[in-house]
Amino acid sequence: MKRADRAPTFTRMASAIPLHWLHGPGGRPDSADASRGHGELEASSSGGPGDGALLDAYSRTVSEVARRARPSVAHVTVHRDGREAGAGSGFVYTPDGFLLTNAHVVHGAKEILAAFADGAEYRARLIGEDPDTDTAVLRLEGGSSVALPLGDARRLRPGQIAVAVGSPLGFEFTVTAGIVSALGRSLPGFGGRLIEDVIQTDAALNPGNSGGPLLDSAGRAIGVNTAAIPSAHGLAFAVSINTAQWVAMELMRHGRVRRASLGVAGGIAPLPRRWVRENDWPAATAMRVQQVIPGSPAAGAGLRAGDWIIGAQGEPVSQFSDLMHWLGGSAAGQVLPLKILRPRAGVLEMLHVLVTPTLR
Repeated sequence: MKRADRAPTFTRMASAIPLHWLHGPGGRPDSADASRGHGELEASSSGGPGDGALLDAYSRTVSEVARRARPSVAHVTVHRDGREAGAGSGFVYTPDGFLLTNAHVVHGAKEILAAFADGAEYRARLIGEDPDTDTAVLRLEGGSSVALPLGDARRLRPGQIAVAVGSPLGFEFTVTAGIVSALGRSLPGFGGRLIEDVIQTDAALNPGNSGGPLLDSAGRAIGVNTAAIPSAHGLAFAVSINTAQWVAMELMRHGRVRRASLGVAGGIAPLPRRWVRENDWPAATAMRVQQVIPGSPAAGAGLRAGDWIIGAQGEPVSQFSDLMHWLGGSAAGQVLPLKILRPRAGVLEMLHVLVTPTLR
């Protein structure tokens, strides 16, 4: 992500965290107060009939997404030392009661409660958390649950509708809508490392939205809302659902995320369009290497800054999650074939290299 002369301050949507992470101070506003101020959206009288129809279609889409998400989204409160210490959001993603939320929402919690729109409230158990991706998995203790369908963030395009659902400032089941503003962003994580493959949206996120779902127009979760830049308007971020799914699987299987490392730093960048067209390559983006750590497996294999990693194990690498798929803990010590695109003297050269990741 490009940085201005002054680095932006991120707000995690959870209070008590310096970044504006989106987890709120806890507590619920009075329901009467929460119901005030809901106006009706009306088409301008100066607009043509097509404008009204377009607004109606948009409204129907957002309303239907909210209706489908309602049974699955939870208001998550955490307690430390016998007192309520904060709140955020979460959502059920399996029929047997597993929830996704943010690590910064539940970190250090002694007791976790999940309340749903129908009034049901359950205790939740922390299965595991991964600060490096700000992802945590909870398990409801008792009660029935409705799983939210999961989408595929790799299919997203900038400009698509994005709907956020959560409990900002304790106002439960609040719906905001916008678009997918950008893809492949990098975001400083709760654990200090960069979270890759982050979705940028202009859907309004506020403290308490942390851990809630970002949804597409079909009502599928495409991200886990995590942070916003408080000094800006319409700059909010969600961890890709593909990343969250991979992390959740590691947490459920091993209680922690085991990672193999190549020893490179980079980000997702567009491939040269002419090369994509001439080579009939199935992806328009790949991982652009910005740094190779000296002495790392990647350095030993000859990777350089400026290379594109376009494939792994014979599959395209169009998003960071594509590479993560091959870098689980079991990949350490195993040879990983990579396909590299390297600019050299004005020509793009395709290389095949073998890298043996190490356990991080």
